[in-house]
Amino acid sequence: MPSFVIAEKCDGCKGGDKTACMYICPNDLMVLEPNEMKAYNQEPDQCWECYSCVKICPTQAIEVRGYSDFVPMGASVVPMLGTEDIMWTCKFRNGVVKRFKFPIRTTPEGEANDYADLKGKDLYSGLLSTQEADGYVLVAPTELA
Repeated sequence: MPSFVIAEKCDGCKGGDKTACMYICPNDLMVLEPNEMKAYNQEPDQCWECYSCVKICPTQAIEVRGYSDFVPMGASVVPMLGTEDIMWTCKFRNGVVKRFKFPIRTTPEGEANDYADLKGKDLYSGLLSTQEADGYVLVAPTELA
């Protein structure tokens, strides 16, 4: 199920020309309805369910179904973005609420490590350049008798 906006909670990011969800959506699906100043997903069938808009929404007005690997069918999941982590609240169909926290794993803008000194030695080796730098060696398969 794609992202959807709860209109009662959405404030259009206080009337700016571009909402947070419009800014963050990797597929440019979120738009601002100019008359009501509410965001909405203009192409729900194109949504990747990446949770970017859900995590960045300051009013928690956007929801996406939870992935089945951590949220059972019928449950709801709401992330709350902090400065150093994301607190996920999962409400199950039977009313049980569980919360868990994950650190934010994004690199601050302009500080990404591009491994400037790291160069692969053998493009055909089957190893990653970081594995080559760490001294990994591919073991050749042995012949069966």
